Amino acid sequence: MSTKTAIATTKAPAAIGPYTQAVRVGNFLYTSGQIPLDPASGQIVSGGIAEQTTQVLENLKAVLESAGTSLAGVIKTTVFLKDMNDFAAMNAIYGKYLAPEGTVAPARSTVEVARLPKDSLVEIEVIAAL
Repeated sequence: MSTKTAIATTKAPAAIGPYTQAVRVGNFLYTSGQIPLDPASGQIVSGGIAEQTTQVLENLKAVLESAGTSLAGVIKTTVFLKDMNDFAAMNAIYGKYLAPEGTVAPARSTVEVARLPKDSLVEIEVIAAL
């Protein structure tokens, strides 16, 4: 069995509770879901789904970089939306970060949920290759 190693960075919101920002096992990194918290203030960023998706992906980018990988290493994502009507706006931002021209986009699942932590509009978790 591979050893689990906790990954943490101050450039993303700190874990509050019995979880870590990410766990490395072998050559894979599994992140906890990120919501649109500003890591400095601990508050949800102002604005709508575009601003919140951008903050979520910036948080994930920081966690990935602290583990020695990047958004380019992401192989699977799970997106949780408070309202599926926000899909197109979320997808536009998501595509810029995770599927730029000439890259293989990660596999993805997207689901609408009744509620997210701190009443955010979006939460995303990823699995990345190291």
